[in-house]
Amino acid sequence: MRWLDRWVAHQASRRGRWAAFAYEFLCFGLKQAAACLFGGLMVALLLATWRWYPADAPLARYDFLTLAALGIQLALLASRLESPREARVIALFHLVGTLMELFKTAVGSWAYPEPSLLRLGGVPLFSGFMYAAVGSYIARAWRLFDFRFSGHPGFVPAAVLALGIYLNFFSHHYLPDARVLLFVALAWLFRRTWVHYRVRRVHRRMPLLLGFVLVALFIWLAENVGTFSRAWLYPAQRHGWSMVPLSKLGSWLLLMVISYAMVWALHRRRGSARGDQA
Repeated sequence: MRWLDRWVAHQASRRGRWAAFAYEFLCFGLKQAAACLFGGLMVALLLATWRWYPADAPLARYDFLTLAALGIQLALLASRLESPREARVIALFHLVGTLMELFKTAVGSWAYPEPSLLRLGGVPLFSGFMYAAVGSYIARAWRLFDFRFSGHPGFVPAAVLALGIYLNFFSHHYLPDARVLLFVALAWLFRRTWVHYRVRRVHRRMPLLLGFVLVALFIWLAENVGTFSRAWLYPAQRHGWSMVPLSKLGSWLLLMVISYAMVWALHRRRGSARGDQA
């Protein structure tokens, strides 16, 4: 990449800063694509199997998705595109997501309409990999963009908030929904936090809350793809597909805090000061 950096510097001196900006924007896109590799492949599999998977195949579509997700995970490890530490965090995401799925499907929040063998109750095992895709993206982006932070809150308050969010996903079916209070706590806790990310040579920055919202938006778009491909369905979609309500963005935003706290815990264990300041 050094020769390309020199070429960009030469072009910038001749044609102005737009050449350097265009290259950095391209690098940003390539790094983002690399960070969401696992999630992107999973979304592509949802669409491909919905369109082309044989209805009379001896292996159920959901089981194929589970085995394919496991194969992708092993391939990322074998090719060293993912570190063993990141894989352990992703496995924890799978567990946390599957527990939530077991509860949510039991109370009728959504359903998986197709049969399968590799499942727990009404939850096919591939669903846990969809949560793992979020963890994979955050962990890989953290490394690829060399994340550093300023104005960061302490880990304990963030972990308490993440735990409260996770418990509310269960308790709001029986107790008053604390979502508004959780949004207020999220905004207050990270109100001064900036994430500093490096595309090429220097670190640039953006508010961490804005980063949470942008990632939640992309997860919401992926969820629309998932329901369109009938991988899972909300009650209002059983008689015909419709877009997932925008209100689900709030749920994904809160889920981002859980995901972020788990990846942050990984970096704390490594003793990195980069999770505390820029």
